[in-house]
Amino acid sequence: MKIVENIKASYTELVHKVSWPTRKELANSAVLVMVASLILALVVWFMDFCFEHLMTFIYGLF
Repeated sequence: MKIVENIKASYTELVHKVSWPTRKELANSAVLVMVASLILALVVWFMDFCFEHLMTFIYGLF
């Protein structure tokens, strides 16, 4: 019985207490996440590029 009560409480909370984003808010959030992911990917790529050239330079000395 406790499981059924928990499910009912969860349903009530999802339907009546949760504020769902509008389509516009969701779209804005998605764009923000995509831009942030792109920036992070570019930063990681740049660090990898620099590290690769640094290691090539260091190992080229020996």
